[in-house]
Amino acid sequence: MTMFFIISKLLNFLMTPIVWVAILLVWTILTKDARKKQKRLIITFAVFYFFSNGFILGEFMRPYETPAIEENELHGKYDAGIVLGGMIAYDPAFKRPQFDRSVDRLMQAITLYRDGKIGKIFISGGSGSILEKDVLESEILKKYLVKLGIPDSSIIIEKYSKNTRENALFSKPILDSLNKNGKYLLLTSAFHMPRAIRCFRKVGINATAYSTDRYSGPRKFVFDFVFIPNVQTMEGWDVLLHEWLGLLIYKIAGYI
Repeated sequence: MTMFFIISKLLNFLMTPIVWVAILLVWTILTKDARKKQKRLIITFAVFYFFSNGFILGEFMRPYETPAIEENELHGKYDAGIVLGGMIAYDPAFKRPQFDRSVDRLMQAITLYRDGKIGKIFISGGSGSILEKDVLESEILKKYLVKLGIPDSSIIIEKYSKNTRENALFSKPILDSLNKNGKYLLLTSAFHMPRAIRCFRKVGINATAYSTDRYSGPRKFVFDFVFIPNVQTMEGWDVLLHEWLGLLIYKIAGYI
């Protein structure tokens, strides 16, 4: 699994549009022929514009993301909300987590717990870093939740998984020990849900999808959104391309 983990990190880097733009730009600069340089400069700009356009990203992301549902659409109470990691970077100087946009997974779980929709919060996630192997995300998040006043007894963790496949695989025996026929919600980002829900169902956890932090939403025709490049949009392409590749690899490997 360690080699698979390292290879996945490398592929994730190579599947980044900003890397493609950088390579094209270097290629263009090194081109001596003036006409070829001009053509390659146009290609470089076109690639940059495509991957920095929010409207274009939305059109690709919308059909892929699993639609979100409202809390009032949930039927009955669930034994636990399964929250997948991948939302923090740990700050060793201050000994606290630094959250990214995927923290919506955790925030939604807290809301569902407070509203009595889930009985427990189950966090799955170990170290997502090659170097910081001892920084276990689920342990850090549990301490964080306890500080917020959520009882220790209401929080369950799985702290060894490094990817989505392992999230499901390592969570299965823990959940079975609690209730083999339990009723669970799976909380993860909308772009991650298509792969995640298949992984959990593959190992026999028939959870209900509860998507969070969507990149796409209703189609909008605002001038700056449709026409003006935004380099932050490339982050959305990073995650979408990563998920497309991950889905393909997981299908080939038989994980989903």
